Amino acid sequence: MNKKKQQTEQTKKKIADAARILFAQKGYKATSIEDIVKATGYSGGNIYYHFKSKEGLFLHLIEIWNQEWEENWLEKEHLYPTTMDKLYGMAEHFAIDYMNHPLTKAADEFDMSEKSSEVEERINEMVHGYIEFNRQLLQKGLDNGEFEISNVTGVAIILDSLMFGLNQHTRRMQREEALATFRLAMDVFLFGIAKPSR
Repeated sequence: MNKKKQQTEQTKKKIADAARILFAQKGYKATSIEDIVKATGYSGGNIYYHFKSKEGLFLHLIEIWNQEWEENWLEKEHLYPTTMDKLYGMAEHFAIDYMNHPLTKAADEFDMSEKSSEVEERINEMVHGYIEFNRQLLQKGLDNGEFEISNVTGVAIILDSLMFGLNQHTRRMQREEALATFRLAMDVFLFGIAKPSR
């Protein structure tokens, strides 16, 4: 990496690090570009040069969060021998990360805010990434004989919807209740609720 590119990356990281602290403390709506200017000493123009907008900056932080989540998951995925075990482990990892992450509240505000078409497009790409992650995990279970799935992509979408919905419903629960709800959801996802016919 040449010196100019390295300086650009360092500036971008300093802005993102300062913004992350502000978003965690004040929330998404209450944090302004002016707050970030004061915290970093960089001009508004410099911040817009790197991120285009406050929403672009926040989305960059979400992308970093996603990358960290995946790296942390990959470090412990080997602890779960079967795909079913991995699904339970992933749900727990997902729940704990969301409960403990400093940007959770700001991310909820960001979800409710109006977004530019460019940011919406980047969000759609992230969602496709989540679904592809689920699809690959479910495909492993199908390949090793654990699952019978005729539409792996459809089930991957359902799994993503389940995880997203659980985040909405468990945020006011105590930790153990939330984790128990995620485990129950995975039971229902894997085994259903219908009584077997005799």
